[in-house]
Amino acid sequence: MPVLEMLVWGVALFALVAAAGVLGPRIGVADPLLLVMAGLLIGVLPMVPDVVVQPDLVLEVLLPPLLYAAAVSLPPMGLRREFTAISGLSVALVVGTALVLGLVFAWLIPGVGFAWGAALGAIISPTDAAATAIVKKAGVPQRAIVILEGEALLNDATALVLLRTAVAAALGTFSLGAAIGTFAYAVVVAIVIGGVVGVVTVWLRARIEEPALATIVSFTVPFVASVPAEALHASGLVAAVVAGLVTSLRGAGRLPPLHRLSDRQNWASVQRVLEGLVFLTMGLQLPSVIGDVAAGDFGVRFALAVSLLALAIALGVRAAYVLPLLWRLQYRVRRDQQRAAKLDRIRDKVEVAKESGEPLILTRHDRADPPRRRPRRSAAPTQVDGAGQRPGGREHPGERSRRLVGKEIALLGRRVRRAMADLDYFVRQPLGRREGLVVVWAGMRGAVTVATAQTLPVDTPHRPLLVFIAFAVATISLLGQGLTVGPLASRLYRDPQAEPDREDQAAERNEVAQVLRAAADAHAGEPAVDIVIAQRAALLRARSELAVDGDVLDTALRRLDAAQIEWEVRRGKSV
Repeated sequence: MPVLEMLVWGVALFALVAAAGVLGPRIGVADPLLLVMAGLLIGVLPMVPDVVVQPDLVLEVLLPPLLYAAAVSLPPMGLRREFTAISGLSVALVVGTALVLGLVFAWLIPGVGFAWGAALGAIISPTDAAATAIVKKAGVPQRAIVILEGEALLNDATALVLLRTAVAAALGTFSLGAAIGTFAYAVVVAIVIGGVVGVVTVWLRARIEEPALATIVSFTVPFVASVPAEALHASGLVAAVVAGLVTSLRGAGRLPPLHRLSDRQNWASVQRVLEGLVFLTMGLQLPSVIGDVAAGDFGVRFALAVSLLALAIALGVRAAYVLPLLWRLQYRVRRDQQRAAKLDRIRDKVEVAKESGEPLILTRHDRADPPRRRPRRSAAPTQVDGAGQRPGGREHPGERSRRLVGKEIALLGRRVRRAMADLDYFVRQPLGRREGLVVVWAGMRGAVTVATAQTLPVDTPHRPLLVFIAFAVATISLLGQGLTVGPLASRLYRDPQAEPDREDQAAERNEVAQVLRAAADAHAGEPAVDIVIAQRAALLRARSELAVDGDVLDTALRRLDAAQIEWEVRRGKSV
């Protein structure tokens, strides 16, 4: 393609992304959906040539920065609290959906066995991180958004490893042990690489004074994580996600405020353009995919019918998994509420021990969640003193009490406060039937499904049909679910009693305000900018012990950043 023509297409892309962003809110349609429809309309024009996007371009160039940007913006506290739900959706649900769809495809499509059907099921199973941009604008509760974002960030690794395993099985080289080992290797190596890259790059950027240069370095982070991971046959996407999560966790306290502001603004622009490119090319490629199927043995009608059935089954499996999952999560909250008295008792003992400087004696009766391991019962009774010690001062693991000193008391206190804050948060923001319905319906397919479909080997049975099914499922999912998730959320939460409790929101803001006031009082008389810095440090230390939503905390941190920048500029300090 000539350089001038490439330039024209590039300018048109930026113009379409900007136009969709302006037009979408005015007509009540998310801009990713407008871009898919625009790409589809442009693709059917006779003067537009067939568009074929190399899958490696999407998987190795576009998705790592997209997932990194989403991971950086995901509150680490929310990911930790919802890890049980996210891990189940990212692994168990993907595997279950792929296997069920594999059986269906093997039954419906002649010549496609279970292995190739499972490969297509693995392609269709993962939800898309870029598609969650639609959910954010639909008025969905924040806790459900965190679950959806976390799922979309992590389920790609499961789907890609499952796809490789299914293709290997179709070629006669399947081994269950090897498949499990491959998955474990891909994830563990990616976590290690992403974690190291996140730590090192935050350390490096904190030592760069110029915000623009630090942001340029940040643009390389997704690829510095993903490329080595792929070279070692691990998951580059997981490595990019982990690097983003580490950056979010460590950068909040180590990067200067102007660096954080520059990162947010520039990455928001990059993310918007990349999302636009992903969704636009989806629509552009669809006409050529339809033409390939029309020239095949089955026809477009059959392919479209199978696609609709596959999407319906995928949503059915998702509902069958999500609704019991939410019930289990709520049951765990009710169970933990019964242990709240024990947590209160342990917290009081910790405070007394810290004030007095004496050891803390933790009896088995006191133990609720902390410590995590419950002592095993001894085979025979042992003589102990009143502090739960054996003669000679050594503690036996089977005794009914435990003696804690120094750092052990401080660690126990932090764990108890965090457990109580998590419990308060779960009670304030329960996951009921409405949230379950939103989580089910908002799980849309997108760029990952389209890109991985094109990685199927050329000798795959009925390959044009399988690729069309993947494209159709992704497109129908984005348009059908994307256009209706907003009205669904509005209908579910239109009742004043169904809206988030304003008193709970005020209570969360009050918790944050108390931490800020305490820090300000402790540094009274110091320069204003130093007070702001102290407030930010106090809020970061206490974030895991606050029963607040990640957005509330993020808003407070952004305001502190703005205040610090303002005071430093007034003081004439170079920032």
